Amino acid sequence: MTGIVLQEGSGSAQPVYYLDDVQLVEADGSGESVPPGTGPTLTIDTTTVSHTISPDIYGINFADNTLAAEIGLPVNRWGGNATTRYNWKIDVSNRASDWFFMNVPDGDNDLTVTGLDEFVLANNSSGTRSIVTLPMIGWTPKRRLTNDRDCGFPQSIYPNQQAFDGNWECGNGRFPNGTPITGNDPTLTSTAIDESWVNEWVTHLVGEFGTAANGGVPYYALDNEPMLWNSTHRDVYPNPLTYDELLARTIDYAEAIKQADPTASTLGPVLWGWTAYFYSAADVASSDTFWLNPPDRLAHGNMPLVEWYLQQLAAYEQTNGTRLLDYLDLHFYPQQSGVALTSAGGDATQALRLRSTRALWDPTYVDESWINEPVELIPRMQDWIDTYYPGTKIAITEYNWGGLEHINGALAQADVLGIFGQQQVDLATLWAPPANTAPGAFAFRMYLNYDGSGADFGNLSLPASSSNVEQLSVFAARRSSDLALTIMVVNKSGGPLTSTIALDGFAGGTAEVYRYASSNLSQITQQPNLVVPAGGFSATFPADSITLFEVTSGDVLQSFLPFVNK
Repeated sequence: MTGIVLQEGSGSAQPVYYLDDVQLVEADGSGESVPPGTGPTLTIDTTTVSHTISPDIYGINFADNTLAAEIGLPVNRWGGNATTRYNWKIDVSNRASDWFFMNVPDGDNDLTVTGLDEFVLANNSSGTRSIVTLPMIGWTPKRRLTNDRDCGFPQSIYPNQQAFDGNWECGNGRFPNGTPITGNDPTLTSTAIDESWVNEWVTHLVGEFGTAANGGVPYYALDNEPMLWNSTHRDVYPNPLTYDELLARTIDYAEAIKQADPTASTLGPVLWGWTAYFYSAADVASSDTFWLNPPDRLAHGNMPLVEWYLQQLAAYEQTNGTRLLDYLDLHFYPQQSGVALTSAGGDATQALRLRSTRALWDPTYVDESWINEPVELIPRMQDWIDTYYPGTKIAITEYNWGGLEHINGALAQADVLGIFGQQQVDLATLWAPPANTAPGAFAFRMYLNYDGSGADFGNLSLPASSSNVEQLSVFAARRSSDLALTIMVVNKSGGPLTSTIALDGFAGGTAEVYRYASSNLSQITQQPNLVVPAGGFSATFPADSITLFEVTSGDVLQSFLPFVNK
């Protein structure tokens, strides 16, 4: 059949169309139809499993409980700067430079179940696994005050500061000219702790929830962004961290965790971003041109920090017979101006946001920021692991491409989630998640609950490629529960495109079609069901849209049988 205009479905029973030559048209702002352009060729090998997609790539930091339950959120992270200085015994965290180096108690005074315990309980109720950040910094808030606040730079001691919080007389720890105040007393807010304190905490969590192997907390992060401690937490840790100290603390604290729960997994070194992958804080603090002569790195054979870290932990396992690091955990925020942690911005910024996701995988993409070279983050991490510590998994526990209040951010987020699955990331958690009704949340729904009844993207990754990834991204999988073929197409081009989807090895079947697009930001809409011929089909993708095809057939390929229900 030709010349069919497909309308969005109402959720009732849908007619079936043959998809050999479908024409979709889209209205522009004037109400006139916009003829689709010719899009790139999309190719999928429907018969070959590349790898199993980890469900933990669809994680979030501090997810909303309602959204977590709705989408079956796989993993939720308790992380960020405040968790570096959280005292589980008194339910108080220090907000460091994020908020005037202030101790802040949890919202209630009930210490029978602390905020972290409540976090784990809420996750368990929705079947969500918890990542708990454990401090390695050596300090924790010392007391709980409900009518006052301990802070690192109180106005009573340092009256001449650049800024104060306005309520509690806590300062930002800088003189009016911006120079940091030094020599303060860390015990104004904090008390010293060591790895035994962390061992006691994990022992408590095991007592409350069981071991990781028995439904307890499965993941422990080894602090948060330690190469920024001398900035973010300079009231208690003013000296820049070195290679050796990072390793020593990793060993001491990871041993304490494994002693309390040998079945739990550890994530480290939880570095903030690009510079920290290659240099220590001591290197960065050494000069304005530290990369020309980095003293700490040179003292360690001129090895980039992450490579050296993996090498040393592999050596520890060889000597002691115990793996202390289970996941290489790095944070990544795109450094292009106006992209990360911001609103969508103008047309140029939105186009840049969609291009910049290529930094996760593409060796030909030169990062359009001060980095100014290919990042190729995930293959780079895998190469480091393969070279220095095989068997370590990949985690990216903070990332954010911005624009999540807008369809542009939803497109980028859908692209990122597809890349994580295609590139074999093991765990990832979005920082600063969107509101439940915001477009960014629908990117997660497209992978985890696109039909409103729990249908998810397949977990057996298939080879899939686009001849122009800046226009259309494509990701494909089989679902082991029923062997349905799932195809996700993200139109990033700004206009409607018609493309051929070549399905190598596919004998034909039927498809349900689900779409999230700028034409309706409040819901995922089901399109008319389709009959998909053998070998592939042609389809038109509206501008600014995410389309999911769930294709079923009567074939049960022998090559997939080992994966069924696994």
